Amino acid sequence: YEKAAEKLEKLGKERPLTAEEQADLGAIHLRLGNLPRALAVLRAGHKEHPQHFHLVANLGTAYQMNGDLPQAAGCLQQAVRLAPAEQKPSEEMHLKLVRLRLRETPEHQELDDLLGIRFVNDRGDYEPGRLAAEQRKKLSASAVAHIQQLALWLPTDGRLLWQLGELAAVYGDLKTGAAIMDGCVTEFGLRARELTRHRQLLRAAVTGQKEGPAVKTMHEGHAGTLKTRSPRPLVDRSIEAGLPAIKPEGINGLPWQVLTQTTVDRHYRPTFSKYLQDLDGKQVRLEGFVQPLGMALDMNAFLLIEYPVGCWYCEIPEIIAMVYIELPPGKTLQFSRDLIQVTGKLKLNAKDPEDFLYSIANAEVKVVE
Repeated sequence: YEKAAEKLEKLGKERPLTAEEQADLGAIHLRLGNLPRALAVLRAGHKEHPQHFHLVANLGTAYQMNGDLPQAAGCLQQAVRLAPAEQKPSEEMHLKLVRLRLRETPEHQELDDLLGIRFVNDRGDYEPGRLAAEQRKKLSASAVAHIQQLALWLPTDGRLLWQLGELAAVYGDLKTGAAIMDGCVTEFGLRARELTRHRQLLRAAVTGQKEGPAVKTMHEGHAGTLKTRSPRPLVDRSIEAGLPAIKPEGINGLPWQVLTQTTVDRHYRPTFSKYLQDLDGKQVRLEGFVQPLGMALDMNAFLLIEYPVGCWYCEIPEIIAMVYIELPPGKTLQFSRDLIQVTGKLKLNAKDPEDFLYSIANAEVKVVE
């Protein structure tokens, strides 16, 4: 994205950008978290090309991300009118989302009624993986694809991800549904009562399933029928801009977003962000969940991951999202699914492809209340 933005910005100094190039440049700046520049590019392009679909659609997204819902609704209404047939349904759902948000109070955190269904069973209760027959009839075959598209356009919208979590459970993938709802709470800070209840019931359903070596051959069936288009929200480069200065002697908070900005090439050679490189060898503190390295549940060493998983074989995180934790000699930790806090000296590994990218030795661990 950075290279593409640089190329288009340079091209714009040599000649006027086409409408499509302006739409692309605005969208790229949105992905990079540069909202002011995105708005400037898209406004100028829309003024010059008022009937260009991608320009007006991207401008509507930019207005929404900027908190200007009335302007967003106006642009998206025009985008629906201009959209090609294959893109019109997603644009219509985006417009519906903005109109719903316009009618709610700022503190509202409930699930958006985008699909016109209730996630209940035939008795009218919430039951993981069960959807009443009358509700399922209302669920179109393309509903998931449209919600996924919205989530890609608006990757920092926790309530859209909650919607995907509900759909994952409906389509039989309870583990992914539970993991998504965990992220809605831990990463996006959603506190809706309904989300809390559904998350607890989903997690109970997942952890209540039989585990062990005998189940390994059944893992291919764990993925359900919901196929996601991205394993996590798109990277927000604006994260580093808001990070505190690194304390050489003190303890530094380490967000997972900093770890997952690492890229790995096809030879497993990592490229760490400048902020993460500066943390190498310093004391850090991060929160996450325990993943055992073997069958033993009383551990001196384990992996720390951002979200708990139900099946390691099916839901294994990316290599950039695992931290190897080693306790002091003689110390052990009993496995649990509690959120824990780990403190210790961070070590980055850029040379040994057989080892983990990040590790913390002699770590201190405590359960987060």
